[in-house]
Amino acid sequence: MACLARAETTPRILIGPLRRSSRFVCLSSRESTSITIPTARTISTRPQYPRQQQPLRPLPRSPVTPATTFRTYHSHDHPPPPGPFTPAETALLCAAYIHVPRHGFTAEALARGARDAGLLDISPSVLPGGESGGAFRLICWHLYTQRTALGGKVGGLTGDAGSPITNVADKVEALAWERLKGNAEAGVVGRWQEALAVMAHPSYAPTSVKELAQLADEILYLAGDSSVDPSWYSKRASLSAIYAAAELFQTTDQSPDFRETRAFLRRRLQEAARMGGAVRSISEWIGFNAGAAVNVLRSKGVRI
Repeated sequence: MACLARAETTPRILIGPLRRSSRFVCLSSRESTSITIPTARTISTRPQYPRQQQPLRPLPRSPVTPATTFRTYHSHDHPPPPGPFTPAETALLCAAYIHVPRHGFTAEALARGARDAGLLDISPSVLPGGESGGAFRLICWHLYTQRTALGGKVGGLTGDAGSPITNVADKVEALAWERLKGNAEAGVVGRWQEALAVMAHPSYAPTSVKELAQLADEILYLAGDSSVDPSWYSKRASLSAIYAAAELFQTTDQSPDFRETRAFLRRRLQEAARMGGAVRSISEWIGFNAGAAVNVLRSKGVRI
């Protein structure tokens, strides 16, 4: 195929035959250059389908079931969390609890309870802490059962005159007294100093303090306390200290029906109420005077 050119130095572009590829050829008198462009045959003609998306799969459920969910609040709309004792522990401790007034919170009471429940004499060794921890486990059983029993006594609370109690402060006193009466009804007042010595052990002190805090929270909740300010903490802390002191006083009380213990509890609660009111009054007085001083300084031109 010949190349037509006006002059020898002027290049021309020729289009060759379209067979397997299109070739543009640039020819000149001196050199030639070719550029190859793929044709339509080199492009894939396979039909393109949209990619299929993987179906969505639900995430696996959390291994924590509602039965093991921990709650740190009270609610009437949800069931209470499970107790801290297994069914085997419940059977053993419930049977051993009957022997506490005579044998105390000891391994002897646990061994006798195991026989009464039809268990082996070595059954107390399966409790957390072994034989040494069995006594503390028996104390925890007493604390737990007495605390949870307060919920059924709220409706029957009455004052000294037999009239229903409606005031929150009076309900707190009545519920704390009901809890102290639980020690007398269970016959553990004479053994409680021994229990306090076990609870003061460094290994058991954190659990003992936690149980005392739960008791104070239970009493204030059942009494209808609805505090949402920092007094929520101060009320529970003061009630915990007052109840612990009253319980220790009860172990040495020889008055009929523990009347001196009841009077001691009432005095301490009244003192705490007056102290709390005084603290609130002082805080309000300081806040008022501080605000007034700031306003006076601002009126004098001081930038505050």
